[in-house]
Amino acid sequence: MSQPIKGRGAQRKVHNRFFELEHEFRADFLNYCTQEGEEHESNQTRYIEVFPKTFVNKVVSPDVRMEFSANPYQGCEHGCVYCYARNSHEYWGYGAGVDFERNILIKRDAPKLLEQTLQKKSWKGNTIVFSGNTDCYQPVERKLKITRACLEVMLKWKHPTGIITKNSLILRDLDILMEMAKFNTIAVNVSINTLSEKTRRLLEPRTASIKQRLKTVEILSEKGIPVNVMIAPVIPSLNSHEVLPIIKKVSQLGAVSVAHTVVRLNGQIALLFEDWARKTIPHRADRILNQIAQCHGGNLNDSNWGRRMRGEGTIAKQISDSVKLGKKKYLTGRGMPQLDKTHYLQLKDPQMRLF
Repeated sequence: MSQPIKGRGAQRKVHNRFFELEHEFRADFLNYCTQEGEEHESNQTRYIEVFPKTFVNKVVSPDVRMEFSANPYQGCEHGCVYCYARNSHEYWGYGAGVDFERNILIKRDAPKLLEQTLQKKSWKGNTIVFSGNTDCYQPVERKLKITRACLEVMLKWKHPTGIITKNSLILRDLDILMEMAKFNTIAVNVSINTLSEKTRRLLEPRTASIKQRLKTVEILSEKGIPVNVMIAPVIPSLNSHEVLPIIKKVSQLGAVSVAHTVVRLNGQIALLFEDWARKTIPHRADRILNQIAQCHGGNLNDSNWGRRMRGEGTIAKQISDSVKLGKKKYLTGRGMPQLDKTHYLQLKDPQMRLF
């Protein structure tokens, strides 16, 4: 592709590794069958309804700090080029590249399936995190409001809820979040990995601006909703120098904690990220790719649990030390609360009130 794909993170399609065959169209055939000025492949987003039997998923990765996740959408129009979730789109029959951003699967039955889970006798009320895979507040949520309907279910049952997002659209649901906060059943994680709007546009083309995300942290905090800022991923020589400034800024806006991960380019993401880097920041591509590899034993990916999220070596240690210093300097005495599930258990089983 000689011309960049406007508004997309990934700059190419990649083959789905589960498919033995791949259709390849010759350029001369495309020129023959398309009219002058017509693109052979649309860059528009498609929304496809799917009908899963369940909605809440158990998270088995021991180094991911959640037990259960829920994703109203699969695929994500935000287009973050580094996103680990891209590979999961292959299980739905799509590619991890531009397919992940162009083909968004929607689960309209999510609120009903969610309530069915909460009503099960075997369900213990452990925190469910929305966006464990893809952002529950991506652009189509403004119209469909599936996430809002799910939050209404969580509020109804007073169930512990976590949210991960990089979209200020979450402020639309402030009324629900404030009610949940009264019962200590909500915690929000806002992803901010740069203070530079230029870097944000390159890495995350369709996300909320940095200004809007900082405002989101401030408003949520003012309303008594605990906010953790995720500096994720930290990419050596691209945003690694911003760790301390980010922690300082979000602490001033009311965030109670921060967390970080070092970028790892698992599966097809390595191919996509390298292609993106050489097209968008060619003068820095080699340095960035080499330093990422230094954090992962010479590879762009690292699948070793415990090490894969933090990296190893000098560069990874420098990043980790910066985070520790920032926490000590700006966040001493703060921390995310333990969410309360007793309200849910009492609603589910009134006899629990006797104990």
